[in-house]
Amino acid sequence: MQKITTTVLLMVSLFAFSQQKDKEQSKSFSTKNKKITVYTTADSTKLRLTQTNVLTFAASKQPLEVEVSVFVEPTKTFQKFMGIGGAITDASAEVYAKLPKEKQKEFMNAYYDKEKGIGYSLLRTTIHSSDFASGSYTYIKEGDKDLKTFNIDHDRQYRIPMIKEAIKTAGGKLLTYASPWSPPAFMKSTNNMLKGGTLLPEYYQPWANYFTKFIKAYEKEGIPIWGITVQNEPMATQTWESCIFSAEAERDFLKNFLGPTMKKEGFADKKIVVWDHNRDLMTHRANVIFSDPEASKYAWGMGFHWYENWSGGASMFENVRKVYEQYPSKNLLFTEGCVEKFDAKKYQFWANGERYGTSMINDFNNGTVGWTDWNILLDQNGGPNHVGNFCFAPIHADIDSGELIYTPSYYYIGHFSKFIRQNAKRVSTSVSRSDLLSTSFLNVDGKMVTVVMNQSNKSVTYNLIIASEKTVVVIPAHGIQTLVY
Repeated sequence: MQKITTTVLLMVSLFAFSQQKDKEQSKSFSTKNKKITVYTTADSTKLRLTQTNVLTFAASKQPLEVEVSVFVEPTKTFQKFMGIGGAITDASAEVYAKLPKEKQKEFMNAYYDKEKGIGYSLLRTTIHSSDFASGSYTYIKEGDKDLKTFNIDHDRQYRIPMIKEAIKTAGGKLLTYASPWSPPAFMKSTNNMLKGGTLLPEYYQPWANYFTKFIKAYEKEGIPIWGITVQNEPMATQTWESCIFSAEAERDFLKNFLGPTMKKEGFADKKIVVWDHNRDLMTHRANVIFSDPEASKYAWGMGFHWYENWSGGASMFENVRKVYEQYPSKNLLFTEGCVEKFDAKKYQFWANGERYGTSMINDFNNGTVGWTDWNILLDQNGGPNHVGNFCFAPIHADIDSGELIYTPSYYYIGHFSKFIRQNAKRVSTSVSRSDLLSTSFLNVDGKMVTVVMNQSNKSVTYNLIIASEKTVVVIPAHGIQTLVY
């Protein structure tokens, strides 16, 4: 009893110390003698993550209502930032393998190098096949419930070499997590990996074992696995690999099989993420799983996507906030988003990039700790995809010419991922006009990062106001800026 009490007291003390350090960091932030470096990307210009200004702070008075202002309050901080990244799927890896060596290097630097690129720090991958692969496959022979034939030889051809190169380019570390799209066909009610169906009860334990087999195999390859999600899009019957889990089914699988199995196999430190689907039903899923203590203890947090009802800017960001407020001990992670319905004529369609900026700012302001895009690379057809579900990626490769095509989405993501570093604290930020969106993070090195996005058709002059100091900034129409100070 004495040992347990001492351990608990030590944990409480360390938590209190960490909280105090965070408060000291935010309270000590000052604009005195600080320069503001401004980076801009804007439609109908050549500006792409371009340094456009170096400004200084001056005394500020009460702003007028006719002025546009962004207000940052460093003493009010929220969640810690985990990172930003994208998914290395079979499709991305197959396309990458077809690029000339010099283009492969350019591509890796573009995503994972902090200086030459946009500094990705998160990586999602799939547990066997998803729709973004040349075909369906698993790691076992069909019917092998004991998993005696388990091997990841398939992934060694394209996916694992690409992941290793990404980790190397990122400086030796990428927080990597994995998601399944469907159990093997024989484990399901439909005897089919595609088109939904459910996991049969008699295969709950073999399927839980499958996760741990995957982790062991990947870590043997030198790829540390940070965590897993229970099921990609568990309420969607798709034409591709998919499997339905009701909230109660996911809760019970986590509580009685996956959680205990991870612990038994020595993976209690690996993070388990639930839901991994859209914002529309996330509050219900959180209520069912997080309100059950035995299930909740295995769940690090909740993952979510953006496909619920996008209509030029309107989405269900309030549901993200509701989960953040109701379950403050749980973490929120954006696990997937992409622009669907690929059309090569729309590579440079600006609204695609703005969709990323709108989602990222709102998700972060509502409590999200990390943000993961879908495929980091696709070909000139928006694939490969074995069921014709072709989509956009931030970077495409024209396999015929060997050229890389950078879309606006790449630059919009970069305005966050290049400047906000791991363990930064989100800082209270608000705007006085709806044309602008904004979020801020305070990095551990003491630098503040404020991202401002202009959704309007005209340039906007705005004040950046911190306490009694301000600077005046001009943001172009349909532009995004990162201010570092």
